[in-house]
Amino acid sequence: MVSASGRYVIALNGEIYNHLQLRAELGRAGSAPIWRGHSDTETLLAAFDAWGVVPALKKTVGMFAFAVWDTKARTLTLARDRMGEKPLYYGWINGTLVFASELKAIHAYPGFEAHIERRALALFLRYNCVPAPWSIYEGICKLQPGCFVQFRAENGKPAGPRREEVRTYWSMREAIEKSLSKPFQGSEDEAVDELERLLHASIAGQRLADVPLGAFLSGGVDSSTVVAIMQAQAQTPVRTFTIGFHEREYNEAEHAKIVAQHLRTDHTELYVTPGQVLDIIPRIPQIYDEPFSDSSQIPTYLVAQLARRHVTVALSGDGGDELFGGYNRHFWGGRLVELLARTPKALPRILARAFVSISPVQWNRIFSLLAPMMPSGWHYNNPGDKLHKLAGLFGADRPEALYLALVSHWNDPARIVLGAEEPDTPVTTPEKWLEDLNFEQRIMYLDSITYLPDDILVKVDRAAMSLSLETRAPFLDHRVVEFAWSLPMSMKIRNGQGKWLLRQVLYRHVPRPLVERPKTGFGLPIEYWLRGPLRDWAEELLSESRLKREGFFDPVPIRQKWEEHLSGKRNWQYHLWDVLMFEAWLEAWH
Repeated sequence: MVSASGRYVIALNGEIYNHLQLRAELGRAGSAPIWRGHSDTETLLAAFDAWGVVPALKKTVGMFAFAVWDTKARTLTLARDRMGEKPLYYGWINGTLVFASELKAIHAYPGFEAHIERRALALFLRYNCVPAPWSIYEGICKLQPGCFVQFRAENGKPAGPRREEVRTYWSMREAIEKSLSKPFQGSEDEAVDELERLLHASIAGQRLADVPLGAFLSGGVDSSTVVAIMQAQAQTPVRTFTIGFHEREYNEAEHAKIVAQHLRTDHTELYVTPGQVLDIIPRIPQIYDEPFSDSSQIPTYLVAQLARRHVTVALSGDGGDELFGGYNRHFWGGRLVELLARTPKALPRILARAFVSISPVQWNRIFSLLAPMMPSGWHYNNPGDKLHKLAGLFGADRPEALYLALVSHWNDPARIVLGAEEPDTPVTTPEKWLEDLNFEQRIMYLDSITYLPDDILVKVDRAAMSLSLETRAPFLDHRVVEFAWSLPMSMKIRNGQGKWLLRQVLYRHVPRPLVERPKTGFGLPIEYWLRGPLRDWAEELLSESRLKREGFFDPVPIRQKWEEHLSGKRNWQYHLWDVLMFEAWLEAWH
């Protein structure tokens, strides 16, 4: 679209939620053009005309990636939303600047050689995704959240900046520092009121759509809160959607159904079979463009597919865990650091050996037998896997190492990827950690700048957009983010449980017993399926001859984990899924 003045030309992916407010502000300032339509893109262009690109960016509320050409200054600006909901790739091919929302487009550009970046592959094995600013291809970058980069045309060709010249118009770090410097001073009741007010405003803005709208509902705190407020604002039942599994420990559909019945939403659920998963796996490389192995990608795709049959826009609860302390590591990470600091060094190693000497399956049976005698706070899904994960943390000698162990799949991926060195990320660069934060706050900060944009938001956006479903995340409104960071930790984590303040908002709409249960997550029983209906598919991709022929991985540790997994001795589903997703992607694109 071209601006009314003719100066700016934009290609935009996303949605500007506050564009009506921007139109009103432009009108008050006497800067509004004669509007040609009702598009938020037209509003953004008018804001560029009135204020300039970067000042206008700072006024936006939304999710977006865009490229805008300034015909007067002969400058191209690429920009991405604050939290990283929408993707933007860019790089150089034979001296030509290329940029796109998807690697598919860049892959199709004439002359693109598609050399795999082995350093990015090493990062992928550690984090199960390729973190920004890396991409799986040499010479192609991802623009990071809250950032913009500008290219000026010189002698008819664009002159590109160095990577370190990418600039921010909004920084999570700066926002947190500002919020911490001005902490919330009100009472707990006032905090509940303010959070509910902010969520009402965010959801009201994101409910504006000229197409059918609904929401994902897992029955957990985050999605239930979003749906509850949506329903409070709606005149008719909100359309809600959830996925169920026949494997009970992975199934949240029963809880979602109870919440939906209480809120009186128009609820639809689908129970997933291994056959449906098998049908989707061949599509994953096309959906995600580059290797991506968060196995909840499959139920995410299925719930998006289910929703798309009825609506065009769906709201989600993404971001609630990162902002309000919802992951298990937020509760006990700090306590583990303190415990390890006070414990003789030999004891953690002895405990680690004891934990891994019993298989996860056996641990699950033990916990199942002891469950009636255990306190409710000790009830976890798949406790055996968690104990084996805990054993791997006992070697951590400092908080940074502990967090890295918590988020890692392969602990030394550079040994698995042939010819690779593992680059630093914010997780492995302590100087990028915020100072004067306790361990829980550090984890929540790092989750918000790494795990959230590089994994969670990628998973949801790519799955939904492949089905032409637009997803929106009310918790990611930057005003909600900034308020959350102004709160004391006691309003987030209390008595070993996270999201205290968010729960208080939810309890105003849904009775406490309906949502109080151990966190499940949007998981998938890959562990069992790899030993059953997916076994032949996996065996072909993990064959030693194939791995040797391709030359990306050392096959020995991969084959060892595969054999241990098949025997039931260990559950290596996450490590194996990483390799399988790369192999499936490689087969589709090379």
